[in-house]
Amino acid sequence: MNHGIIIIPTYNEIENIESIIRAVLSLQKPFHILIVDDNSPDGTAKKVAELQDEFSGRLFLKIRTKKSGLGTAYVHGFKWALKHDYSYIFEMDADFSHNPNDLEKLYNACHLHNNDVAIGSRYVTGVNVVNWPLSRVLLSYFASVYVRMITGMQIHDATAGFMCYRREVLEKINLDRIKFVGYAFQIEMKYRSFCKNFKLYEVPIIFTDRAQGESKMSGAIIKEAIFGVISLRIKKLFNRL
Repeated sequence: MNHGIIIIPTYNEIENIESIIRAVLSLQKPFHILIVDDNSPDGTAKKVAELQDEFSGRLFLKIRTKKSGLGTAYVHGFKWALKHDYSYIFEMDADFSHNPNDLEKLYNACHLHNNDVAIGSRYVTGVNVVNWPLSRVLLSYFASVYVRMITGMQIHDATAGFMCYRREVLEKINLDRIKFVGYAFQIEMKYRSFCKNFKLYEVPIIFTDRAQGESKMSGAIIKEAIFGVISLRIKKLFNRL
């Protein structure tokens, strides 16, 4: 069985993709990477393909035909990783907002300390966010407060997208039932893990806003998160999650 793989969804990340791949694959822990690219017109997938010869057996690429959302990209990657027998499956952004050096902290939280899901948390020890405007910090922070109120999960960073899952978690979650694509996807994955009685643990990290490329945040993503949380809770109450 293979050990750990980092899934990185991409759309127009040509400014970051080579640097993030090299940073992850230079770590002492021999992680693998799966890039799930939504047919980026800027050549992101082409650059990954060029690097595959250099990182043979450690760097993988799946190209989808169109931009279909973060959540569906991760589900695509989860299924691929399970099929290829990885024990630990990670989520990570391509833009260095997640520090590659923190991957080993997430791994250790699961592998050494018997947690099922490790969450790279911006808020478990205060507010550890760099270069975000105050409005964005408040939106993210109070989104997690809102999620705790609705779901009962005692998680400080419910929308975090820097994660490590034991494969058993993803095997028990019906990935075909995942409905959401943005912030709500991250909440849904945590909530489904929580409802399956898996052990979730927050690892403190410092989150730094992207220096290159454009944010994928939109009003539709925010709306999905607000109403998606209520939808998840109602489904749980009626045993339809």
